[in-house]
Amino acid sequence: MTAIGDAPTPPGRRPHPLDVIAVGLALAGAACVATGLLPRADAAATLTRILPLLIFLGTVVVLAELTAAAGVFDVLATRMARAARGRWPALFALCVGFAALTTIVLNLDTTAVLLTPVMLALAVTLRTAVAPLAVTTVWLANTASLLLPVSNLTNLLASERIGLDPLAYLGVMWLPQLAAIAVTTVLLWWFWWRRDQPPDGRFPPPPTHRPTDAVLYRTALVACLLFVAAILLGAPVGLASAVATCLLLLGFAIRSPGTLRPALLPWRLLVFVTGLFLVIQTIGVHGLNDLVAWLAGDEGGTSGVLRAGGTGALLANLVNNLPAYLAGEAVLPTGDRQRLLALLVGTNVGPLALPWASLATLLWLERCRAARVRVPLARFLLTSTVLAVLGTLAAVGALLLTG
Repeated sequence: MTAIGDAPTPPGRRPHPLDVIAVGLALAGAACVATGLLPRADAAATLTRILPLLIFLGTVVVLAELTAAAGVFDVLATRMARAARGRWPALFALCVGFAALTTIVLNLDTTAVLLTPVMLALAVTLRTAVAPLAVTTVWLANTASLLLPVSNLTNLLASERIGLDPLAYLGVMWLPQLAAIAVTTVLLWWFWWRRDQPPDGRFPPPPTHRPTDAVLYRTALVACLLFVAAILLGAPVGLASAVATCLLLLGFAIRSPGTLRPALLPWRLLVFVTGLFLVIQTIGVHGLNDLVAWLAGDEGGTSGVLRAGGTGALLANLVNNLPAYLAGEAVLPTGDRQRLLALLVGTNVGPLALPWASLATLLWLERCRAARVRVPLARFLLTSTVLAVLGTLAAVGALLLTG
């Protein structure tokens, strides 16, 4: 699969489908503004709002790409497998924790783009079934993206809208996140790991993996820890990711300048997000907002929170989770924190029933195809639908206790 920051398609070859979608959305958004379907003042306000998010998104993907190039993911995956000491259940628990931690700290697209090939390669090295490790990655890329504002672009929008700093946001979302991961863990074991475990429940531990450049490896670790610490201390997310990325860029400029190339910049993702914001805002003005308002209703209490979460999950599977959140946010009152957070839960945990429901799932599917790994589609869609329903219900229920 082609990563977000891959090089442009060489001349004479077909453009990548995601390139076409990203450019098409950007052109459609520009056309909406040019024709007056979206007033220029509204478009300017939207672009001003998302500029810090784009800075964060661009820099954190570069941070993650260079962290992978420094060997951090490979080292951690190998150490994880060795720590399991050949026991399949122990490997399962460690893989769940690894995927969840990557998603929480570096966001869900990082997990889909960079952790997927590591997990696939690990399965080959261990000579075990590939599907359980692959599904672990994509499920937790979605369901473990609630805990911090940086874990998902929708979280950044929600925390800004509601006015929660990172620690206050964590204080509300820790229990919904725990509930979502708990449901994911149970279903992963029951549907995938249990039935595909080796006959004796054991696998051969891999040899120790050592990074090619120990200095770059340590620099990448320091940069990631600096990023997380800055976020928890309340620094603006764009500033935190930019500083951490600059530190790692400096390390590579000194130790491995050939690694640095323009293709590291995730232009596709930045263009995709910008165009999507403008297009969905235009559609919202011309009827989508009314439909979403009808779906979300206006009642409060438990039923209102559950309805908001269900609306987010339904819309995410129909049109993708980012526009689903934007459409829901446009019709829910700013002061209705619980329903806004329930909508967020639905758009984060719910977009698993259909492949296009989140960009992370599309990127994961593409990675699997590039590695010639085939996950049984019918089984994947059926089990993912079960997770979308049960995970959303569990997380929204937990939100009722903390929000």
